[in-house]
Amino acid sequence: MNASLSYKNIWSIALPIIISGVAQNMVTVVDTLYLSKVGKIELGAAGNAGILYFLIATVGLGFTTGAQIIIARRNGEQNFVKIGNIIKHCFYFMLPFAFIMWGVFQFTLPYFITFISKSYLIAEASISFMNYRSYGVLFAFINFIFIAFFVGTKQTKILLYSTLMMSFTNVILDYGLVFGNLGLPNMGLQGAALASIISEGVTTLYFIIYTSNKVDLNKYGLNFKHKFDRLIFGRILNISSPIMLQNFITLGGWFIFFSIIEQMGEDELAISHIIRSIYMVLMIPLFGFSAATNSLVSNLIGEGLQDKVIKLTGRIVILTVGCTLALMFFAFVFPKEIISFYDVPTELLTDTYATLGVIRYSVIMFAITFIIFNAVTGTGNTRISLIIESINIFIYLTFAYVIVTYFSPTVDQVWYTEFVYFFFLGVMSFLYLKFGNWKTKKSVI
Repeated sequence: MNASLSYKNIWSIALPIIISGVAQNMVTVVDTLYLSKVGKIELGAAGNAGILYFLIATVGLGFTTGAQIIIARRNGEQNFVKIGNIIKHCFYFMLPFAFIMWGVFQFTLPYFITFISKSYLIAEASISFMNYRSYGVLFAFINFIFIAFFVGTKQTKILLYSTLMMSFTNVILDYGLVFGNLGLPNMGLQGAALASIISEGVTTLYFIIYTSNKVDLNKYGLNFKHKFDRLIFGRILNISSPIMLQNFITLGGWFIFFSIIEQMGEDELAISHIIRSIYMVLMIPLFGFSAATNSLVSNLIGEGLQDKVIKLTGRIVILTVGCTLALMFFAFVFPKEIISFYDVPTELLTDTYATLGVIRYSVIMFAITFIIFNAVTGTGNTRISLIIESINIFIYLTFAYVIVTYFSPTVDQVWYTEFVYFFFLGVMSFLYLKFGNWKTKKSVI
């Protein structure tokens, strides 16, 4: 049996990503915990603005995800020296793009937030948060490039250390800047944003130092002597652009989903952001395995083993579901204890427990379908993954809008739309893997 197909190999690639995901998602949880003690306006504002930030950031992530697929293909072919040229062209794109996106944050999104928010207080607080948070986009984009290199070349252990460093820095600074502890100013909502910026900058510095001292720069052609090559840049953009648009549609869809919930009221929005932070923790295993799926599928195709992709995907699904079920144990057995960490008003507890009950089941469905979907992306036919995601987001948002507009649901009933999304995502992705023409896409990459 090929080593790439073994459970041990899959686990060795995915585990550092999963552990780094634990640390990274702790940042979201801690932010939510701290801000729930500041107030529901601050909690809702930071949640909505945070989704907007990641909406922009994941557009940049889409470019490096496409590059990661190509890096993994070259790694599978053992054509290591060409990887450096791919990395260089990532910098050519990502640095100017970061400054453009900073301008969008500063000069465009405030008008959008004001327009879409029902609550003036939430809109004002969201803009205040975003004015600080936008400065982190440059560090985030540089970090995405390093992540693409290390995941694409299957050197994922470094992600564990970098994310632990980022998380530790963020949690300490949150404690200081949100409440004015440790001799730091009491900045409240803005303190949470500043803490995130500094932690991303520390991570960038760590990646640079580690790569300079621990990575074989000559092996991977990381000498930065390459000139700009339109063909290489075009190849990366050809793979990446559908992922960039797909990420925008996905996070944009989630932002619209929370905006639909905000129309129900500030209480419903606060409940949903608390649930979102718990949801992010429950999704840690599947995000780790999904990142590994992209790389492992592309590596496998680079080795000329296209006929093994479905088998590999099935094994990753088994591991993902197993890990997710192990984590779900706590959500089923200790729901009250989990909710008690947050400062939830007594009158909101019933709806909060009910919404937690919904995501305890939806995350299992997510664990299956998201891996299959990422296998589609890993084949390199990113336009198909864009089409699949676009159709599903449209169905998802239409369903949520109709429920909220015409049926006056409780907040937990709105969250049942997750099942609709995951069902169609899984069916469409599986049908493409089973019957699509993706095995002919190798030459494109």
